[in-house]
Amino acid sequence: MSKIIEIPVHTQKLLTIFRTIIPKLNNGKYKGQYGRIGVIGGSLEYTGAPYFAAISAIKVGADLSHVFCHADAAPVIKSYSPDLIVHPVLDREDAVEQIKPWIDRLHVVVVGPGLGRDIGVLKTAAHVIKLCLAMGKPLVVDADGLFILNDNIELICGQRNVILTPNAIEFQRLFGKDATAVRDKMLHLGNGVVVLEKGANDKIHIPHTSEVYAMPVGGSGRRCGGQGDLLSGSLATFFFWSLQSNQPNPAYLAACASSHFVKKLNLAAFQRLGRSMVASDMINEISSVFKEEFESTS
Repeated sequence: MSKIIEIPVHTQKLLTIFRTIIPKLNNGKYKGQYGRIGVIGGSLEYTGAPYFAAISAIKVGADLSHVFCHADAAPVIKSYSPDLIVHPVLDREDAVEQIKPWIDRLHVVVVGPGLGRDIGVLKTAAHVIKLCLAMGKPLVVDADGLFILNDNIELICGQRNVILTPNAIEFQRLFGKDATAVRDKMLHLGNGVVVLEKGANDKIHIPHTSEVYAMPVGGSGRRCGGQGDLLSGSLATFFFWSLQSNQPNPAYLAACASSHFVKKLNLAAFQRLGRSMVASDMINEISSVFKEEFESTS
């Protein structure tokens, strides 16, 4: 059995550490040093998800966000914001070759938001995952990126700096329901993978130790679509900062911070708008919530 650890006090210790690693803004830095994030996703049906992930990454403090999407999705995503760099390449036969030079410039890559289930695009995304791992690029795998791993979990086993962000259903698809089977599959992931299981209270799984850290319940009862994308985008930036800090367990630290942060975004938007809140409203709360949770000295 996995050991479930309730961590309200421990959470505060981790958040205190996280506050110390947020890079200070100064004129000596050049564009890109605070984070260059890539999002692999976006299809004709799903254009909001990659936008939410990419805009969240730069709203919390990364300098640049790239979206690598299906050609049909690109004009729509471009219309959402001029702040994103959008590449309409996922459905091209030479997609991996087109993406590879850009991957080399990125600090963290998010695979999955709005990816869809087109077989050709999923194959491309799987090759991009392999490419990122071969190049040593930290990965956040979410949504349809997790679908790729359902029958191919070996792809990430034994790899370094990988965070999976499944919801409860995606978690069961990946690891099953039986506690013993879940533990065994988790152990097989190795010590370089962390699993952030999303729910009313998020759980952070440390596979190689079988420890599960239960985050405090937060947010509101409003479960609008897009919140997981805000999580994956903010997580990518937090992950880069954590890796840069040389703190131990950077994936765990980033997962804790992003879980806490998105719950606070949800609560802030709900307190203002109630049942009518949507994910876009949560984005509007990023500045004030980030300042209150991570930069306030009171």
